[in-house]
Amino acid sequence: MHNLRDTYYFVGIGGISMSGLAAYYLSKGALVMGYDKTPSPITQDLAMKGAVITYDAAVEALPPAVKNPNTIVVVTAAIPFSHPQIAYFLECGNKVIKRAAFLGAYCKDKYALAVAGTHGKTTTLSLLAHIYANSEEQFTAFLGGILNQYESNLIHRGDTTALVEADEFDRSFLELHPNLAAITSMDADHLDIYGAADAVAMAFRSFAAQVKDQLIVAYGLPLEGLTYGIQVPADYAIPNYKKTETGYIFDLQTPSGNYHNNHLPLLGAHNLSNALCAIALADQAQLKMPDVLEAVATFPGVYRRMNVHRLGHRILIDDYAHHPTELRGLYDTVQEFYATQKKCILFQPHLFSRTRDFMEGFVSVLKQFDEVLLLEIYPARELPIEGVSSAALLAKMDHKNAKVITKNEILSALEQSSATLFVFAGAGDIGLEVAPIVNHYSTAV
Repeated sequence: MHNLRDTYYFVGIGGISMSGLAAYYLSKGALVMGYDKTPSPITQDLAMKGAVITYDAAVEALPPAVKNPNTIVVVTAAIPFSHPQIAYFLECGNKVIKRAAFLGAYCKDKYALAVAGTHGKTTTLSLLAHIYANSEEQFTAFLGGILNQYESNLIHRGDTTALVEADEFDRSFLELHPNLAAITSMDADHLDIYGAADAVAMAFRSFAAQVKDQLIVAYGLPLEGLTYGIQVPADYAIPNYKKTETGYIFDLQTPSGNYHNNHLPLLGAHNLSNALCAIALADQAQLKMPDVLEAVATFPGVYRRMNVHRLGHRILIDDYAHHPTELRGLYDTVQEFYATQKKCILFQPHLFSRTRDFMEGFVSVLKQFDEVLLLEIYPARELPIEGVSSAALLAKMDHKNAKVITKNEILSALEQSSATLFVFAGAGDIGLEVAPIVNHYSTAV
């Protein structure tokens, strides 16, 4: 029999960050219930583990067991408090807490390591989690992506240490006071929340001030802390590296020693930087450097982060890139590893506000591809904004091999393309289109 105080209701339970928390409390024997708009592989997995999930926002759809004063209601920042079920719980006097504050409360009595930054959080934290998983440490990692081979966004090996992403959306990371933290980048984003780039930078400075023991920052950021960087005079540096077919061999300089001929099985200089950041965090947490580097060499990668699929003589790369800076890193990577291939990008813009705020940035990087296929904007939590559309992006691009297509037209567009390398990019549901394409080519005679 569940104790009533161990009852949790997650509003937005299918979200990548919410679902990790839900899975954690399920593993602890709590009664876990929740709401999400649509079923997904994540919600189906949670249901198999024992979560009770409704896809109906009405108060009447709430499971009877959740209607008690001790139920703790955890809410994603993407869903407003006007949501009928949230409004009901507020009216009943239940404790209603945003996910960020809930995560912050979990971390309070743990040794906490956090990764913040506009880009690179998920890959960096996943590398760190893999390093910890190959050590003797007791830890729990809440990841913002599905770690390949682990098939999960939760790695639970004890409760001494917490590994978390410090998300700048909705100023969520200000709920965290970690022992160690890294900041990978401070580019403007989420201007629907912040209004201006200065406000984004100010929030990162506030987060930096909350780090208890040591802050690690990308070289060049206007923050005090230990620095990391590639071919720069940083505290943690990669002075030289060379690419291999599957990643990089690199040398490493740290405050306590140098290490030669290390391997990272990931494509892209941005991922080499992410690995260096994870290494710096692990070193500051007193993990043994030979073990750390051994783990980095076996990193399995993260779902939708530079995943490479072979389609006969063609290649498909699937990536979560949804900001101009991330797309530029993606383009530079495919140029570095596949310089002679003709390249086509299928891009699904994410959010009307982001598309509006960074229209010029998107145009400048997208038009570098030989061919551009645009899906309609994935709205997520937003309503349409007049004049902001994939057609508007296309009009500004002035590219003779660019067009807007529907999901139903993806396969025929690939068949008609003369490109040999395809990049699928975006943070919406474009990732769901990859498996059918890969399956089609693997079964084609």
